[in-house]
Amino acid sequence: MTEIDLTTPLQKVIGNGAKLLADSLNLHTVGDLVYHFPRRYEERGEHTDIRSLEMDTEVTVFGQVKRVSSRTFMQQRGKTAGKRGSLLEVVVGDDSGGELSVTFFNQPWRESQLRPGRWGLFSGKVGRFQSKLQLNQPDYILLDGAEGEESVEEFAGAIIPVYPATAKVPTWRIAAAVRTVLDVLPPVSDPVPGTVRAKRKLSSLDKALREIHRPESRESLHFAKRRLKWDEAFALQLTLVQRKHRAADWPARSRPSRDDGLLASFDARLPYELTRGQRDVGNEIAADLARPHPMHRLLQGEVGSGKTVCALRAMLQVVDAGGQAAMLAPTEVLAAQHHRNVIDLLGDLARAGELDAAPDATRVALLTGSLGAAAKRKVLEEIGSGAAGIVVGTHALLYEGVTFKDLGLIVVDEQHRFGVEQRDALRAKADQPPHVLVMTATPIPRTVAMTVFGDLETSVLSQLPNGRSPIASHVVPAMDKPAFLDRAWRRIREEVAAGHQVYVVCPRIGDAKSDGEDLPAGDDERRAPLAVLDVAPQLAEGPLHGLRVGVLHGRLPADEKDAVMRSFAAGNLDVLVATTVIEVGVDVPNSTMMVILDADRFGVSQLHQLRGRVGRGSAPGLCLLVTESGEGTAARARLDAVASTTDGFKLAELDLEQRREGDVLGATQSGRRSHLKLLSLLRDAELIGDARAEAFELLEEDRELTRHPGLAATVAQLVDEERAEYLEKG
Repeated sequence: MTEIDLTTPLQKVIGNGAKLLADSLNLHTVGDLVYHFPRRYEERGEHTDIRSLEMDTEVTVFGQVKRVSSRTFMQQRGKTAGKRGSLLEVVVGDDSGGELSVTFFNQPWRESQLRPGRWGLFSGKVGRFQSKLQLNQPDYILLDGAEGEESVEEFAGAIIPVYPATAKVPTWRIAAAVRTVLDVLPPVSDPVPGTVRAKRKLSSLDKALREIHRPESRESLHFAKRRLKWDEAFALQLTLVQRKHRAADWPARSRPSRDDGLLASFDARLPYELTRGQRDVGNEIAADLARPHPMHRLLQGEVGSGKTVCALRAMLQVVDAGGQAAMLAPTEVLAAQHHRNVIDLLGDLARAGELDAAPDATRVALLTGSLGAAAKRKVLEEIGSGAAGIVVGTHALLYEGVTFKDLGLIVVDEQHRFGVEQRDALRAKADQPPHVLVMTATPIPRTVAMTVFGDLETSVLSQLPNGRSPIASHVVPAMDKPAFLDRAWRRIREEVAAGHQVYVVCPRIGDAKSDGEDLPAGDDERRAPLAVLDVAPQLAEGPLHGLRVGVLHGRLPADEKDAVMRSFAAGNLDVLVATTVIEVGVDVPNSTMMVILDADRFGVSQLHQLRGRVGRGSAPGLCLLVTESGEGTAARARLDAVASTTDGFKLAELDLEQRREGDVLGATQSGRRSHLKLLSLLRDAELIGDARAEAFELLEEDRELTRHPGLAATVAQLVDEERAEYLEKG
């Protein structure tokens, strides 16, 4: 065989089996297979937790044959109807007492193999029969090398790799292919400089790739994983730091602050004092805007921490310098809310061209998809002429025909709701790269900020403005204690009697034909999630009879949504039954209570965002998390955690624990699966920080990695062109 490397097609090494690996697992080259790491490892004498298996999932169980029984029966169906058949039942167990029934029809010869005491790997789909967990006709391999059985050399060691597999390609087939490849693969060259490996005590790449598949010990496996995690972290950080360096070299128009402009007038008339955090963040942003290179800053802060005021002050600085600022919001409700807030905060500073306008006034335009033709034409003229210094809008800002005179600043609110192409389309509307301020009220753990937003400077607002009230949260177990739910409805009436207002949040709208976008992931065996269009009339006619109940959801026409929000803000509605359309940006200080129905259908961060809508005034807030999940379930534990703290960063860590790393990294936005196979943003924070430090040091000397071609190739391999483009567009 000619010498192979990681780019060699698998077919040249393992022959016909390559097609199955390609079709079932998308593995085409030697490198694809070598980087298809085991999902977990088993050790002989240790048990697999059979009791944790979930129905209808493909699993591989490592267990010991406990009991074997066989019987004959009269077959009822098909060509064999009326003939006698046989059923072999093998009970596989582990040391914890968990047991699994493994059944075979008309294969009596397997009884001689599957004798009590023997250990094996059993692979199939989990089912249930007569309340017992079952694998029906699974693939299996026995691991004590009995005569006449398939070769088990790949499992000769004490530590047994179990691979991500499919029904057609069980783990032992993958292990055999890996063994074949590793036996003929020459030493893999190492792209990481020797000085970095020595400093960080890293194994060689070749050793790590061999040890992760065929570890000699738990210690050697630890070092192999650590090295391969390093490669993932290092590749991402090199990409992000390169992006950061390149952005620092881009030209941009400097937008320095003035002592006598709109910003100074705005600050002078603010009815409250900025928090220290707002002042510090404002100074950071002001300094960024004054530089001749584009700002790329992430502003994160708790719900109600005052991010909007920080963003408005930045926009005013840009307008003072002759430019325009655009704020991109994810929904029409939020865009309209921002537009109203900005106009209310600016007063006569936002009424340029009107009789009562302040001397340096500008105009604030709102552009959404639902604007009528005449109104849209007027707004487009204001944007194109520069008369509108501040433009607030939804995706409509991205459309053709929207032309800015001098776009100097883009503010992206709730960044995670926008895809790469959308943000880039707005950026392309400027003659030179504009300054960019990304805002999020979803607290981001440090490692996520380092990894996902590693090319951005980060500012954090952790201090709440004076006058904000605490929010108490409680779980309402509707199934276990229905009286608690009755009490929740009475509590709503009490809040309304005290002159306050209440939100009731449901997971979906109600029309099943078009509810797909609203439906949070749930268990198919449970009832459908509660819907606004069902719950609102039930409450209005039942426990909330006599109260003024309104409805708000994403399918309402924009003018109706705006009318409902205005009515609620004006105090003309007592209770607003809504979907998560109220999750961000909605600000009604008189709202003191929120009831979230089917709360277990929402994510941790989403629940935290939702409850941030109450307690925004002087009266304390109350959030009730209603669930049918029982005590001891994972869903209930998650809700208990949310109820126990209002610290968004603690909850962000919890959210990170419960989500796949690819989700956290925004793989859905880039349209690709995550390249992080081993690295955990939660558990590997120190390693990520070390990789980032080394990336800065290396790129200071070699910006484009021209002196490290192997490392440049590794970066390109782990962070493919599409992914790099996603990161670069930020």
